[in-house]
Amino acid sequence: MSRGWFSRKGTAQDSQAGPVPVPGAATPASTVPVAPAAPVASAGPAAPAGPAAPAAGQPRAMVTIDALGRKCPIPIIMLAEQIRDVPVGAVIEVLADDPAAYTDVPAWCGMKSHEFVFRDELESGWAFGIRRRY
Repeated sequence: MSRGWFSRKGTAQDSQAGPVPVPGAATPASTVPVAPAAPVASAGPAAPAGPAAPAAGQPRAMVTIDALGRKCPIPIIMLAEQIRDVPVGAVIEVLADDPAAYTDVPAWCGMKSHEFVFRDELESGWAFGIRRRY
C-alpha cells in the first residue's frame, strides 16, 4: 500500500543521479553515487529541506517519512503507522520541524523499545533515524 507522505529508498527517482567522477582520483572497481549539492539559499521563501544524506557511520534509511510542516502528534502517528511496514532491523527516517518532535521521537523510541539511531540538523527541522527492534 502506498501513501503520499513517505517515500521508499531505491526507487526510480533515486537512480536518476549517477556517479560523479573526481578528477585526478583513481577509478574504483565500483562507483558510489554522490548526492547532489544542497541548493544555495536565496532571498525568497525557504523551501522545505529534503532527506539528508547519511553521515559517515549512519545507517541508510529504508523509508523516509516527510512530516515537515506538521504539528504534534502527527509526526509520531505517521512513524507509528509506518514502522510496521519495514522489516525488523531496518531504519526509518522521520523529517520533522515541529519543536515537540525534537524530544517526542526519542521518547517514543524508548517507550516502544525501538532504537533511536540518529538526529541530524536540517536547514529547517531535523532528520531522525529509528531502527525497528520487534
